[in-house]
Amino acid sequence: MHTKRKVEVVVISDVHLGTYGCHAKELLQYLKSIQPKKLILNGDIIDIWNFSKRYFPTAHLKVINRILKMASQGVEVIYITGNHDDFLRQYTDIKMGKLRIVNHYSLVLNAERIWLFHGDVFDATTNGTAKILARLGGKGYDWLILFNRFVNRMLQSLGRPRVSLSKKIKDGVKRAVSWIADFENKAADMAIQAGYDVVICGHIHKPQDRIITTDTGRIRYLNSGDWVENLSALEYNQGQWSFYHADDTNQLQQAADEEDTELASIDLTQLFSLQTQLS
Repeated sequence: MHTKRKVEVVVISDVHLGTYGCHAKELLQYLKSIQPKKLILNGDIIDIWNFSKRYFPTAHLKVINRILKMASQGVEVIYITGNHDDFLRQYTDIKMGKLRIVNHYSLVLNAERIWLFHGDVFDATTNGTAKILARLGGKGYDWLILFNRFVNRMLQSLGRPRVSLSKKIKDGVKRAVSWIADFENKAADMAIQAGYDVVICGHIHKPQDRIITTDTGRIRYLNSGDWVENLSALEYNQGQWSFYHADDTNQLQQAADEEDTELASIDLTQLFSLQTQLS
């Protein structure tokens, strides 16, 4: 039995359970390695937009089981809703033991006021007709991730480093770069006006830690990244925020090859039943 690493607060977002791009095995490995006091799930944990009975591997169920087990063992779990799991928004402020569902969350750490929300409020593609187009785009993104995995297997067999095709596409498109900067500035401006010192978002799948200055003030902006491309989490310990990044080689391979004897206590039928009851 390995000693778990104690952490005060952990923030993860954009896991997208139920999609091909989700690195559930690596996330499970990470969750098993830590013992946080508070686990904040900052949106898009379960991808209801792309939910399918044809694809929901055991590893994805085990992530859900691990989170529930952490809550049953006394970890405070805060589930902040995102756009891909927006069906939960009609049930915000529900508390089940140590698990709580909210639309946004605030806390004070080391005398700093911190505000957490997913961030899709700034994205026009999450509403109306554009939402349907965004779902179709999400399918294309999912297939790109799947193709990217095939490419990386080929590269690794040749002893060459992994690449992220989607990141290259996003980083190379000026419009995407501009949209990310606009997103960060809007989040910062809203948090400054609300009187916060730190704002933490998800949604754009880009790990970030920077100071943003606007006409109304100055704030620290953080983004926890995702578990599709960056495999990252935010951790708060001893007065400091830092990033956790799953290693691209040894740790990822260890997580993928590990024989996990812990059985998931939720099956897919139960998960669909829960979605039906909440709809």
